[in-house]
Amino acid sequence: MNQKQFTLHHGDCLDALRLMPDCSVDAIVTDPPYGLSFMGKKWDYDVPSVDVWAECLRALKPGGHLLAFAGTRTQHRMAVRIEDAGFEIRDMIAWVYGSGFPKSLNLKDEWQGWGTALKPALEPITVARKPLIGTVAENVLQHGTGAINVDGGRVGFVSDADRKESTAKNQHADFGTQPMTNNNVYGDYSMIQPANYNPPGRWPANFIHDGSEEVVGLFPQSNGGAFPKKSNIPTGKHYDGGWGAVDNKERTEMGSGSAARFFYCAKASKADRDAGLDGSHSKQMDESRKQGNPGGDNPRNRGVQKRTNFHPTVKPTDLMRYLCRLVTPPNGIVLDPFNGSGSTGCAAVLEGFQYIGIEREAEYIAISEKRIQNALERKNQVPPKLF
Repeated sequence: MNQKQFTLHHGDCLDALRLMPDCSVDAIVTDPPYGLSFMGKKWDYDVPSVDVWAECLRALKPGGHLLAFAGTRTQHRMAVRIEDAGFEIRDMIAWVYGSGFPKSLNLKDEWQGWGTALKPALEPITVARKPLIGTVAENVLQHGTGAINVDGGRVGFVSDADRKESTAKNQHADFGTQPMTNNNVYGDYSMIQPANYNPPGRWPANFIHDGSEEVVGLFPQSNGGAFPKKSNIPTGKHYDGGWGAVDNKERTEMGSGSAARFFYCAKASKADRDAGLDGSHSKQMDESRKQGNPGGDNPRNRGVQKRTNFHPTVKPTDLMRYLCRLVTPPNGIVLDPFNGSGSTGCAAVLEGFQYIGIEREAEYIAISEKRIQNALERKNQVPPKLF
């Protein structure tokens, strides 16, 4: 294992966190247990305790950000515990997708057509920050933390029409309101030199989607915000001229629709989950659910397939790259106290960050080490375009 670029700790996260030095990491990006008893897993019996988040707070530098996934049913408990530990809740990012499968008890007879659940199509990500020391500017100068990487998270314009629509509509003066700060600047929107408003892409939003037709169809059509009519463009693209920029052929296939204004990333593919695991042992994830489920890579069948990476809740690497880049300063250290199969670690090393992962299950440590090492080797072979 490359100790300089990434380190994996096997053990309970609370025990491992207590051994970490104060103010030693720059960002925490994690997919913790949702408290839903997912697939009967014991580790998912509850959301992490206040004690866990308090140790995360201690390990973070002042102004460091925490991004923590949650389930819609237990997001309130996750956010409250994070806040009770001493974090400031700054926002919530919604990751919206079209591939969720409803787990509903469907009624019969005179109640035919009634059920017990909505289709899952959203996972909230709590955005929290350790309190600053002084102002944001002072904190950033001293610790490198406290702000988010706006330019690193921008969604590039699809076309000149898209750029013109954004710059014309989003100058603050066009809304007939005054900026909220005394320096006459509100985000991108300068009151002093509106003619010079020329950002490299749209401001990152608290919304991420998977590019599926189901999600794209929810957005109103517009002339400027072009987006593919079909979700056949590779995952993680956001039209910025950096990694994932579309080519001319893909541009000609685009229809119209405002969904292009948001970063999008599909759920983890089999190739993404299993990268670096060639020759590894495969495992049936849940033998008890074998009967009556469809084949293929179907969400309903996730528990019964044989997989090399048999962790049940793998996040896509492109999504984790985007999140790591959004809140981690250059050459920073990313911590994930709920490492799982190492998606955050893969993302962190691909973005050039150092990574520390903590995982209780030994079988996931083995998977993580291979996946992250593979990501590190791929990065060294073809360095990613950072922006």
